[in-house]
Amino acid sequence: MTTTLAAPQVRVGKAAVWALGMLAAATGTLESVVTPTLPLLQRELSMSPAQGALLSITMLITGALVTPVAGNLGDRYGGKRVMLRLMTVVATGGLVSSLAPNLPVLLLGQVLEGAMVGAMPLSFILVRKHLPTGESQVAIGVVSGLFVGGGMLGTLIAGPVAEGLSRHWMFAIPTIAIVVATVLVHRLMPNDPPARSDARIDWPGLALLSGVLLTLMFVLALAPSAGSQPLVLLALLVLLALLVTGWTVVERRSPSPMVDLNLLAKPAIWSSYVITFAVCVGTSVAMYLVPQLLAVSADGYGFGASSTDIGRYLLPGAVTAAISGPLGGIAARRFGSSAVVATGIGVMTATLVALAFLHGEVWHLIVAKALIALASGVCITAMVVKTATSVDHGNTGTATSLVLVTRVIGFAAGAQVSGAFLTAGTQPGMDDPAESAFVTGFVIAGAVTALSLLVVRTLNKGVKT
Repeated sequence: MTTTLAAPQVRVGKAAVWALGMLAAATGTLESVVTPTLPLLQRELSMSPAQGALLSITMLITGALVTPVAGNLGDRYGGKRVMLRLMTVVATGGLVSSLAPNLPVLLLGQVLEGAMVGAMPLSFILVRKHLPTGESQVAIGVVSGLFVGGGMLGTLIAGPVAEGLSRHWMFAIPTIAIVVATVLVHRLMPNDPPARSDARIDWPGLALLSGVLLTLMFVLALAPSAGSQPLVLLALLVLLALLVTGWTVVERRSPSPMVDLNLLAKPAIWSSYVITFAVCVGTSVAMYLVPQLLAVSADGYGFGASSTDIGRYLLPGAVTAAISGPLGGIAARRFGSSAVVATGIGVMTATLVALAFLHGEVWHLIVAKALIALASGVCITAMVVKTATSVDHGNTGTATSLVLVTRVIGFAAGAQVSGAFLTAGTQPGMDDPAESAFVTGFVIAGAVTALSLLVVRTLNKGVKT
């Protein structure tokens, strides 16, 4: 039987919250250094394009698997205790990546680094336990925003550091920052006692949930090429259905389930996952299509932008994404999460549909990308806040970690759908897809985002007061 202990009444100061924010920024930086330097890594490590693709998604897969486990263990044994151990794994991964002489060692480092995504629900556990509701909402926004800001910083500095010093230092510098931030969290953040008295781990549930997420990622990866290998995709879908069924049966029978299915049945919880998925699909489509549109030859409907130009054009969107976290937390505290989410979805939908008809000038894409990044970040932060405050303290990590996993799945699904549209819209012998492929992508992304408005009302049903 699971017993929930009373939450501690220990208050923390701003320094402790900023230590968590510094850790989020450092992990965000380390997470983002591979993507902009992938051509350099492929050249120096003699990697094929397929190996480069594997390197780019390794951390994503690990993060999807580790995040719900980290959140659940944080609920059971205390957020700080689990975070310190998790950051030891991440720092080890950063060290391995910085010293990697070849691709297999670098892949090992990326697998270990992927555990960093699990730090987010652990941070939410700590701020919710040690701060009043209003302050914890703002703190969640600050931590989320600094993680995004760290990703922006990593994207900007990875290339210059790798070219000016070496690829080893682009991993080493963020790793050193993670170690320093972890020490500060250890010193400034008080210990939080376990929220549950039981210490058993639901190993069958953990194994099946990992299988579900891993199989789902493979399904999304193969979906665009379903026409060439339909039997493989069908087999994966059958396997996914069997794993979901098995996981559901195991969790219902377990005395201490990895994920409490009664928790997922709450309207405020399942609706937050539906909205998060839809918003992230729309955001991912824009993230994928806008750079592709900028790169299309200027002889047609595109702009022939170089990689440097594209990076400069996307910078305003990165800035708005970084400030969206704190803004979302403040707005959720003042106006309520449901109002913030509905407004963000409205802005995103209008912008995506407008992009389908207004993309003839570079500034159209710059402004649209910035608005989508801002609205999406505000929505996701408000969803995390809503989810965290809709459950008791003993389920904060589990509930918020599933929001983050849903976010990863939504981004992966949006990217695959976008790739499929552009592939289908490219005629044989042509380098660029037809303009209609972009129009279709933006319209469908807007429609998916708009449909999530249908469940916004359910966010306030069954909320724990």
